[in-house]
Amino acid sequence: MGLGLSHFIPLVAYVGFWIMCLISLGGRPKWGLFYMIPFLPYRSMRNNFFQFPVGENVLTILLLCVIIGAVIHAKKPPKSWLYLTWAAIGVYLYVSMWLGAALGFAPPPLWLADNNFLIWKSYMMIPLVFIATTMVVEDRKDIKIVIILTAITLLFIDRSAIGEAMQRSWTNFDEDKRDVGPLAYGSNLTAAFLAQFAMFFWGMMQFVKNRKIKLLGYGLVGITLFGTMYSFSRGAYAAVLFAVLILGLLKDRKLLIVLGVFLVTWQAVVPTAVRERVTMTTNENGTLEASAQSRVDLWEESWNSIIHSPIVGNGYATFIYAKHVHGLDDTHNWYVLVMVEQGIIGLVLALVLFAQLFGASFRLFRKATDPLFRGLGLGLFLTMSTTLVANCFGDRWTYLEIGGLLFVLFGAAVRALYLTGLEQTSESTAMPHIAPSLVANMQALPSQGNRL
Repeated sequence: MGLGLSHFIPLVAYVGFWIMCLISLGGRPKWGLFYMIPFLPYRSMRNNFFQFPVGENVLTILLLCVIIGAVIHAKKPPKSWLYLTWAAIGVYLYVSMWLGAALGFAPPPLWLADNNFLIWKSYMMIPLVFIATTMVVEDRKDIKIVIILTAITLLFIDRSAIGEAMQRSWTNFDEDKRDVGPLAYGSNLTAAFLAQFAMFFWGMMQFVKNRKIKLLGYGLVGITLFGTMYSFSRGAYAAVLFAVLILGLLKDRKLLIVLGVFLVTWQAVVPTAVRERVTMTTNENGTLEASAQSRVDLWEESWNSIIHSPIVGNGYATFIYAKHVHGLDDTHNWYVLVMVEQGIIGLVLALVLFAQLFGASFRLFRKATDPLFRGLGLGLFLTMSTTLVANCFGDRWTYLEIGGLLFVLFGAAVRALYLTGLEQTSESTAMPHIAPSLVANMQALPSQGNRL
């Protein structure tokens, strides 16, 4: 703004966290949740809090205050099997860490300073965000606010990611020019975030009737996809294309034609640097380039580890402590990492969670009558489709920077399912003497629901 006030933004935001802690405990926990939403993915902004007392834990403290405030004021979450699944995952991963320590693959997770314990704690923040959301988001208005705040957050991430990318010259692709991004964990993680939430709002827009909101929404999708393109992440590209395919099959068949045309002509329409990035998997001799070959070598090593301990793995958060081929410390495939560290048990738990999330979002998309809820359901189904593919290229699941915002939306979806169930129950109760055929005909009429 040219006023020299940017230096004070971290301090003001930090003080805001403490104010929201008091407000949450005092009876307005949803305000605390709404305040933290933009900070969940914006790790580079949160890093500025480290200069202040307990700044590295201020997000955790506010989250706990939101949950405690909700409990004090008797706010109850709707029923969901997701709570049980998350509890099983949390307990199993903690026990798995001790198994890894017993096998000598990692130190005991005794203190907050232990890296493996910090990894577990960061991952477990995601279900806490989910629980907090289901407790304090109570009605349609709250759900709408969550979606709007998600859109604003995505716009800020877009601004930061695109701003960093456009500072470089991209006449040709150069790996050294890629930035860490606003999520602070590298361009690939930022790309996964952008891909997932671009598809979320693309799905949401399918049920928007207001032309101005629709224009703004598709504008946000376009900007986010532009940022995804200049993230130069092949995993994000593949994830977007798969999610567009799903959207075409579920809602808009015209997209299938557009997708087919794009797959045939993409080399002629994308920038040169993007084309080079996609086609650099092999070199001019037809063999795998160094980066791709190193990943294949690491997967072969990981397979040997999986065979050695297929049921329980080597222990959660142990991979980073071992030496691997080419000095790599990431499997570049989350499913492989789960099998190496957690074994078949961990993979089954993860797949159960995925199935429940796909099921909840699809039920909301198909069964809700409110267009806001249907859009939320379809958007989350597309986001999960994107996640399914993105995780084939690395861990895009356990980071709070992605999962936190995703599970705020899933918390809103669980509440929406509950509200939809109440609506359906009240309708059936109000018409007990109407013939079933007449009820079916009435329910088949086009819904006039609330417009976004």
